[in-house]
Amino acid sequence: MLNRGVSRTVMAVVVAVPLLVAGGADGRAASGADSPRQLLHYNHAYGVLDSGTADAIESSSYLRRFANFELRTTTGADGHTWTGRYLLGRETYLELFKAGDLPGQDSRAGAAGMGLSTECADDLPEVTDELRDEGVTQPIEVNQTRDFGDGRPVPWFDSLFTTARYDSFGAWAMEYRPEYFADPRSETEPGVHPGDVGRERYLSDEYRRHTMRDVTGIRIAITAQDLANTVPLLRAGRFAIGHRPDGGVVAYGDGTTIRFDVVPSHQTGLRQVEMSLNHPIGYRHEVRLGRSTLVVGPFARAVWTFGNPREGR
Repeated sequence: MLNRGVSRTVMAVVVAVPLLVAGGADGRAASGADSPRQLLHYNHAYGVLDSGTADAIESSSYLRRFANFELRTTTGADGHTWTGRYLLGRETYLELFKAGDLPGQDSRAGAAGMGLSTECADDLPEVTDELRDEGVTQPIEVNQTRDFGDGRPVPWFDSLFTTARYDSFGAWAMEYRPEYFADPRSETEPGVHPGDVGRERYLSDEYRRHTMRDVTGIRIAITAQDLANTVPLLRAGRFAIGHRPDGGVVAYGDGTTIRFDVVPSHQTGLRQVEMSLNHPIGYRHEVRLGRSTLVVGPFARAVWTFGNPREGR
């Protein structure tokens, strides 16, 4: 999760949504073999859940077997802290909050966000150029630090936003800093090539001891305005974009499918997460966690479905 409060005082950038690439019946965008290299990749998403669901997730013994699960408090820039429930994969992860865990409007059930990261150092300036081509003439830059608890913060990642104003969902581009990887407190892996700032290097190999491997699909319900602010970022990152007749958007890129449903403000929130498994299983296992249902298997796939956190309270 990125502390968006750092940038909220910046004037919003008015973003116009370019025409989406027409796709097939399933909304898949056309892409040629000579498409330019993808700049941004799904890193993680977060959702703010109702208290009952968040508590059930936090106390679940099954989730600790299923995934590399952590309950962790992080201190970021300017001393801002947040406590998240993390399911960590090989390259991607999921972050879940309880209503009230975060400051400001992000604390409300139904809030959500998503980080898209680079794999190679110095790709973020190219994303900035792409954003300007998309009409975001003044993208907002935020530099995030991390404090490991000893009062010595280290540069963590640089990030870009299209706007400082949002209803309940925000997405950002991010690039991990080399200082973070060089700090032994980060416990990150060595790079595999010069300029490697990739997701696999950032996350540990602990996922191998569990069932979950990676997030392969994410579905989030957001307002039309939040979608308008998000599409230019997806385009700048060179995701393949498709549109659905109902106004929703589908973005494809590097193993992860991102779906956005357009809804009224009282229906926003994380709706579904699809995950790959380290090995196939031959049965279907269902786990109820508050107002959510996790179905693991059959085969090497799991689907976690979330209800509207603002209903039934």
